[in-house]
Amino acid sequence: MKKIYFAIVIGLLFISTNQLSAQNFQEIDKSPHDIVYLRQNKISSPLIKVVYGRPKKQSEKVFGEQIPFGKIWRTGDNEATEVRFFTDVKFGNKLVKAGTYVLHAIPGEDEWTIILNKNTDTWGAFFYDESEDVARVKVSAKKAESLDIFSIAFKQRMNSTYMVLGWDTTRVDIPVESYSHILAEI
Repeated sequence: MKKIYFAIVIGLLFISTNQLSAQNFQEIDKSPHDIVYLRQNKISSPLIKVVYGRPKKQSEKVFGEQIPFGKIWRTGDNEATEVRFFTDVKFGNKLVKAGTYVLHAIPGEDEWTIILNKNTDTWGAFFYDESEDVARVKVSAKKAESLDIFSIAFKQRMNSTYMVLGWDTTRVDIPVESYSHILAEI
């Protein structure tokens, strides 16, 4: 009888251990992903969706140290940042068709080059291919209050909309308009 109980206990331990190891999850990412939407109002369908990694500040100065000037950057952390336009848009001064693109940047001290690229579902900027660029836009870099975590937001100022990239004391405003809004003005 003791052998049967012993066999049952060993069997249950084996099953429990097996189930626990089958449920191992990955560690929490040090740079969690976030999503930001641009909508005309709180209940309308989205116009733009951005999915991006949110790295933390790791050095005294982010741009020029942690993120070098003059080099391609994934505009976030881990997976490349993806931007989905639900309608055709004017991004900076370029007309861009509705679709999903990767957002890269080349930071500079006073001016950044913002890049939309067709090569989606990539890790960082390792697979960046300039021939897949859809748009390149130059924008000014401004100083603002310090942010420890990289953030993307949308802001409206008068009749203009901007995608804002912010980290440390740097802010970059990228003008973006829906194509239907542009047609209404013509």
